[in-house]
Amino acid sequence: MSTANDVVVTGLGATTPLGGDVTTTWQALLDGRSGVGRLEADWLDRFDLPVRIAAQLAVEPTEVLARVEARRMDRCEQVAMVAARQAWADAGLAGEEPQVEPERLAVVVGTGIGGAMTMLQQDDLLETAGLRKVSPLTVPMLMPNGPAAWVGLDLGSRGGVHAPVSACASGAEALAWAWRMLRAGEVDVVVAGGAEACITALPLAGFAQARTMSTRNDEPERASRPFDAARDGFVLGEGAGLMVLERAEFARARGARVHGRLAGVGTSADAYHITGPEPEGKGAARAIAAALRTGGIDPKDVGHVNAHATSTPVGDVAEAAAIRSAVGDHPVVTAPKSALGHLLGAAGAVEAIATLLAVRDGVVPPTLNLENLDPAVRLDVVAGEARRVELTAAVNDSFGFGGHNVALAFTSA
Repeated sequence: MSTANDVVVTGLGATTPLGGDVTTTWQALLDGRSGVGRLEADWLDRFDLPVRIAAQLAVEPTEVLARVEARRMDRCEQVAMVAARQAWADAGLAGEEPQVEPERLAVVVGTGIGGAMTMLQQDDLLETAGLRKVSPLTVPMLMPNGPAAWVGLDLGSRGGVHAPVSACASGAEALAWAWRMLRAGEVDVVVAGGAEACITALPLAGFAQARTMSTRNDEPERASRPFDAARDGFVLGEGAGLMVLERAEFARARGARVHGRLAGVGTSADAYHITGPEPEGKGAARAIAAALRTGGIDPKDVGHVNAHATSTPVGDVAEAAAIRSAVGDHPVVTAPKSALGHLLGAAGAVEAIATLLAVRDGVVPPTLNLENLDPAVRLDVVAGEARRVELTAAVNDSFGFGGHNVALAFTSA
């Protein structure tokens, strides 16, 4: 039973490689469609990059935002704005009469890299054309807090604007930060999530050199294969996912529709390696256990885990160990990066939306390309087609370079 101290989700927004909004993205996940395809760019040959696939946006943000507005933003900021406005409208807050005082509204939008596209483009201009060609908007376009700042300005947030940067756990950490602010009574509403858009030569080259990316260039849709014995790395993606979260008492007072409840959050750090996870998943297990503890959820009541599972040989096995340790081997597991690619700082937020919808709708999307489950995984991973499951509680895992671990526990409304 919900209490006044609960944190509820009233709005959802997303733009991803599977669709320009939450509805199309969710349906594509359920249908088992892939957002991964071949890249068409002249720099692929110029730099002789070994990776030539990625999961690009299904709908360009410039098709949604006004031209003048879009030109002032980095692509990372554009996708954040698109998702934020969707979530705000979905929460029923987009009317002319304000329903939340600006001082009681906060924004938390995380990113792993930020305005990389702007930094690289403007550096090229500086070197080839000189100082006068560099945009005066360069710094606000490249700064990692840019997505949060633009959303805060657009919504008139005066209760705080924050930008967690925790690599691939950034979007999930933003939701954890929002949960804590709401539970502390600092504000009544928080718009929170993650955004990332950096499909360009340098990030691809860096990840490729680190040998973390799939080079299955001839079969793009089959490249991302979490938990499969033949996995060879992740596929880079782009997008954004944002939620409107509210104190349950505030949402009830304004008659808001509730999608579900963010019941608990857990964070930890591995203190093990700058890029590799702790092999036994001990830090990840602590984060999951903390999410269940703060949410008052018994592990046996968790029916579903939305896994971070990036399709890397080491990471997937460590996460499987963490899930078995903290929850058990009974939950139904899925890995959306098989369809979405890895959205880096946006991944945890977009996949948190998928986790919440799984609880709300009672269905878990399939993991694509899972043909031979790695014997070391030992989990019930959904493959082939979506599975109907009656759920009351589910967990979303997110992990990032630097040893960042975040777990979010969702329950039904």
